[in-house]
Amino acid sequence: MPFLPSLPETAHLSDLLGQFPRGIEPLMAYTDAVLRDDGELSIAERELIATYTSALNACTFCYGAHKIYAKAFGISEQLIDEMIADISTAQGIDKLRPVLAYVQKLNTLPAKLVQADADAVFAAGWSEQALYEAVQVNALFNMMNRIIEGAGVNFDYAGNEAAHSLNRDAGDAASHRYSTYAKRLKP
Repeated sequence: MPFLPSLPETAHLSDLLGQFPRGIEPLMAYTDAVLRDDGELSIAERELIATYTSALNACTFCYGAHKIYAKAFGISEQLIDEMIADISTAQGIDKLRPVLAYVQKLNTLPAKLVQADADAVFAAGWSEQALYEAVQVNALFNMMNRIIEGAGVNFDYAGNEAAHSLNRDAGDAASHRYSTYAKRLKP
């Protein structure tokens, strides 16, 4: 049950942002910039980092929503499940593994990050820009996970993927913009 009495018993992010719209437009514009604009990391890789961060934070709503996006951008469900179970043994992410290890440490022990953590990312062939993009995704999802969990948003996409706007609207994942989502929620 949500923590805010004005939300329905099964609350979705749309319910929360529709009820409390202050700041939604700049937040969704930033989300577009981080997840959808051109970058060194592909959109699929950024969605995978969003999914991974949300799993690390046990944010069921964001994990489910971004797992659907990651799959829509070509990441296999098996890879996502393997990555969540054990990042060190997940198959098919060799180049991305140091980025994900960096994200994991940033997420749980940011004060313990050292130059060697960044150097491992660079040694795998990633640039400073790619590392910064991963940091931005992780930071954005730490904030979003706290908003979701703090308000008690409890909608779960597990077994209900058809309810995701990407599936419900039969949309093209590449054209999905969060700023459009924000406009739909404005009263």
